[in-house]
Order: sequence, then structure tokens, then C-alpha cells
Amino acid sequence: MNRNPRVAVVGATGAVGVEMIKTLGKRNFPVSKLTLLASARSVGRKLKFRNQEIAVDELTKDSFKGMDIALFSAGGGISKAFAPLAAKAGCVVIDNSSAFRMDDSVPLVIPEINAADVSLHQGIIANPNCTTAITLMALFPLHKAFDVKRIFAASYQAVSGAGAKAIEELERQVAQIVSGKPVTKEVYPHQIAFNVLPQVDSFLADGYTKEEMKMQNEGRKIMHHPTFRASVTCVRVPVYRAHSVAVSAEFTQPVSVDAARAVLSRAPGLDVVDDPEKKEYPMPLYTAEKDNCQVGRIRTDCALDNGLCFWVSGDQLLKGAALNAVQIAEELLK
Repeated sequence: MNRNPRVAVVGATGAVGVEMIKTLGKRNFPVSKLTLLASARSVGRKLKFRNQEIAVDELTKDSFKGMDIALFSAGGGISKAFAPLAAKAGCVVIDNSSAFRMDDSVPLVIPEINAADVSLHQGIIANPNCTTAITLMALFPLHKAFDVKRIFAASYQAVSGAGAKAIEELERQVAQIVSGKPVTKEVYPHQIAFNVLPQVDSFLADGYTKEEMKMQNEGRKIMHHPTFRASVTCVRVPVYRAHSVAVSAEFTQPVSVDAARAVLSRAPGLDVVDDPEKKEYPMPLYTAEKDNCQVGRIRTDCALDNGLCFWVSGDQLLKGAALNAVQIAEELLK
């Protein structure tokens, strides 16, 4: 891999694409040339990278000649169509969609957990689901110490996880309600302002949603833990940015709050924010735009043997997407 790679960002104008560009700059990633790619309607739009304005080019099958790394965040359809072409052109793809996550030939990576899997790539590396990534930042260190068997979890997912239009919808609905106007909706099947929707993604035959099953399926692959089980309810909440997850985890080893806190306080990319007396706990308002996830409300689970409850919050556009992708790119350079 070129020490000063030429990098392409596919889906550069989307919420995650914009964060990818910002993160490359913020982390001083040694980009020698940055190419921004998007659909025809975004061509010519200029985006800022390190004090320069870069115009967006149209994504075509020839876009990847001479590129070293391509960060994809333009949806599964685009990834399926263009990622293999990019890999064929000799470019390593880091894909943020769900297109390749469960493909046996594609590593699924959270660098704090399974960085070594990066070296197994055959041209494509997958970025995990955002809710899964944020949960595993707290769960994996505990798993290493106490061996997790299963979790029960409920997510509290921000609207920006559904893209820029969802942010606009929440803003618009709040304004409509405050001014006594009828509420209009386009992105979500129900009003999201002052409401919570117990549906993220589409339903499967067994009554779970696709998003809910990602926690178990992707968790098994990332943690190299084929018997891991996760029963999850994913909920969209009227928060702009940063997802939170309430987790009850059952371990094979006995676990105490003090032992768990000691493990979590040493975990990379994670801050323990847990002082109930001072009313300190992780909240999306304070994890938004932060690289690290936060964990708190750590307590013994009173309904499980060897059980622990915790609450984790993290920016799904960063650790759940853009930051994780750039960290994978950093692993490629090592």
C-alpha cells in the first residue's frame, strides 16, 4: 500500500461522506490526492478538505484507475455495482453499506476489536452496522474478560442514521407542531417528532427487523464468537445525532460492577461516564461529534445469572460509520 495513498470518497455529499472527508482531515490521514465521487446531480458541488475546495466528480466504472483506497457510503446498490470494479482496478474498498458484511470473503472490522482481520481482505473490507459498532465498543472488552453468552438490548437511534432528509423531517415536524400546523411526513411511516418508532429497517418473516438481526449476525463475525445471541428491539427516537443502546448481557464467568468498570475504563475508544449521584451518564447530546463512545449506568442485572446492565452512547456518523472507516484505512497503512 502506497504510504501516501490516493483516496476516493464515494457518496461524498451524503451525511457520512461529509464526515469521512472531515475525519480524514482531522486525523491527518496522509492523503496525496482526494477524489470526491457522487451521482450526476451532485457533480460540480464543492466540498472543503484541508483549506482547499474539491469539486465532486460523477461516479463511473472508470473512477478508480490509479486510486489506492475508496471509502464507500452511497448505499448497498451502489456498493454492489461499483465496489468489485474498484477492487479489480487495484483499489482497496472500505464499504459502509450492508452489501458485503456477511460475505465470508470480506472482513468485517472494528479496529479496536479485530484489526488483524484487515489483512485477510481480497479488495473489499466492510464497515459494521452503526448500532452494532457502538454496542460492541462496550460489549467486546467485557466479553474478553467474562465471556458473553447473550444480550437483550433496545436501541435509541437518532434520525441522522436515516440520512439528511430525516434530519430535515424532524426539524420540519417540530416547527409544524409548535406553530399548530398539520404534520407532514415523507421519510418515516409515522410522525417522528415527540414520538418513538419501534421500527428501524424492514421487517423479516420472524417479526424482527433487519437492523435488529445485524447485532447478532455481525456481532458473531466481528467478535469471532459463533454462538453469541442477541435479542434486540431497535427504536427510532427524535434525536438528531448519536445512537444509544440499553444492554443486558449474560456472561459465563461471574462479573461484578467493579470488575466490569475496571475492564471498561481500559478499553480503547470508550469513556466511562457513570456517576449516578451526580446524574452523570452517557447522553446523545454529549456524544454527538465525539470520536469516543461512552458507557454508563453499569449495574448488576437482577434478572440474569452473571448478568450486567449498561447503557452505551456514541456518534453513529463517526464510530458507527466515518471514523471506523478511516481507522480501517489507517490499519491498511500499518
